[in-house]
Amino acid sequence: MGPILLALGLAVLAWVLVVGDLLRRHRPVWHWYAAGYPVTACRVLATWRKVAMLNDLAVSRRPPRGLLGDLVVKGDPLRPVAPRFSFPRATRMGLTVTVRLHAGQTPATYMKAADALVHAWKVHAVRVTSPERGFVLLTATDTDPLERPGLATAPAELLSALIGVLESGGAWVMNLRLVPHWLIAGATRSGKSTLLARLITQLSGQPVALVGIDCKGGMELGLFAERLSALATCRREVVAVLSALVVDMQDRMSACRSAGVRSIWELPDKLRPVPVVVIVDEIAELYLSDGTREGKAEAEQCSTLLLRLAQLGAALGLHLVVAGQRVGSDLGSGVTALRAQLAGRICHRVNDPGTAEMALGDLNKDAVAVAQSITAEERGVAICTGPDGGWSRARSHLTPTEEAVSTARKHAAMTPELPVISHALAVPEGDDK
Repeated sequence: MGPILLALGLAVLAWVLVVGDLLRRHRPVWHWYAAGYPVTACRVLATWRKVAMLNDLAVSRRPPRGLLGDLVVKGDPLRPVAPRFSFPRATRMGLTVTVRLHAGQTPATYMKAADALVHAWKVHAVRVTSPERGFVLLTATDTDPLERPGLATAPAELLSALIGVLESGGAWVMNLRLVPHWLIAGATRSGKSTLLARLITQLSGQPVALVGIDCKGGMELGLFAERLSALATCRREVVAVLSALVVDMQDRMSACRSAGVRSIWELPDKLRPVPVVVIVDEIAELYLSDGTREGKAEAEQCSTLLLRLAQLGAALGLHLVVAGQRVGSDLGSGVTALRAQLAGRICHRVNDPGTAEMALGDLNKDAVAVAQSITAEERGVAICTGPDGGWSRARSHLTPTEEAVSTARKHAAMTPELPVISHALAVPEGDDK
């Protein structure tokens, strides 16, 4: 009887292991709720006091009798008191714990202890936020949700692009109506170009004009030329295009003023001008000068014109998406001024801390640290901001170049004409020297 029971037990154990492995691979959420969450919750409860003591989260309760420094002269020994915390609550792929701060504590102490919590709880990451004064919320994720992201769904809206998936599992959407201007930073092979291709793919089927600025000879944005209303591939052309857009912006202002409205979205459909999205690939090429007087003048013109569009274009249907490998104050004060107008931020892996600081430093210092931890293997992973001012890790959907070019070509007939730009780019023979 004993051998039969042993064999039966081993068979049941093997079956449980097989089913558990299948759940983990194909239904990770089910596996988390069934096995991962109970084990992790017990680990949180068992390790909390010790982790709090080792990472300066606990406060020593002093006895009501005399002390000499840290030595007890008379009375009970000191007893560290760990902060009070809620029972771990399960989320879709992790858990949350709400902690009441001791008097004098700040969330910064818990942010420093985040790595220790990761190792103690054996989870992928722990995010520290402060939903209200006196409390911190510890959000633990069991595995990296961006390792094998699926493409989430989002409602189709004008000037809205489904880019990929957020760390929370929700859709990563760039909505230019809510956040009109964006700054995208990323080193070579970090996923920046893939994200731009995805953005163009999403916008190409919408009634919007796409204007490309690619001073690398059009190597990147030139692939989508059939869907672009204009493409500038040198700084002289960039100045012409941006100047024309500023003139068009003034015409839009006059139309709104005559109609007594404050934005083009309040105009009747027949009078509303087409929205324009200006996509700049490699911003440094516009700001760096070759040392000549003409080069310096063109760089200053580019800086001034971009800043004017960023400051005034949001309500007039003129939107900027500015990308670059290196975005730093060394490019000039104009870059810093432009950065202040680009409320949307996306930061991939970067080669220097200055670029991450420029992209995210004025929004959240923690986001800068997380952005700098993105590895070369995590292509497409980025830190992105949301309309609410918060930030999240996200991963763009991989859109092959062939698919992106094919989609742009498919919607080429929808390309709006922008006569003001066409006229600006029409250089008479003999004038281009």
